[in-house]
Amino acid sequence: MVKTARKTVQRVPSSIRKSQFKVPTTISRKDFFKDGSDDWFRDALYRLVQMLSRLVVCREAFGRKLGLTGSQFTVLIGVAYRQGDAGINIAALSNYIGLAATHVTTEVGRLIRKGLLVKRPNESDGRSVLISLSPKGEAAVKEVSTMVRSINDLLFKNIDRKQFDVMNEFANVLLTNSEHAIDEIRDSESGRS
Repeated sequence: MVKTARKTVQRVPSSIRKSQFKVPTTISRKDFFKDGSDDWFRDALYRLVQMLSRLVVCREAFGRKLGLTGSQFTVLIGVAYRQGDAGINIAALSNYIGLAATHVTTEVGRLIRKGLLVKRPNESDGRSVLISLSPKGEAAVKEVSTMVRSINDLLFKNIDRKQFDVMNEFANVLLTNSEHAIDEIRDSESGRS
């Protein structure tokens, strides 16, 4: 054993190691293999996770510019783009921005208290309310728009419309498939599978 300042590391003599560990594949689809391995598939997934993480970093920065969290920024900008003339209800906003309705409701409440959003009864459906930007919310969206545009120009440099369309189609299919995958995980964790 070799003792280091942080932990004890046990070295396995080379005479004991019989062969290199063969990692099981992470997908059974052979069309996702290259040279008999799924390394290419996993590398692509790692890049996807890195990309999504960096998009979240950008969203958080947009929020910070306005003194908001990333989720609050997402709600604010979602309202801006979907409020139309009448406003948007929580369910439609939740669906548009991809956050749970309960989370959206909480963030809407916080943004109302900050004076960025207003709500009023939905006359066509008495069970819901309609959310709109306040004048202060409109000013905030205008304030952050230069930064958002600049960052998006950097993020999507050298990506053409066709590539973006393919990515959008891929994201939509992956979102749908992920619902089924998450259901499978829940079943497995609950012992139903």
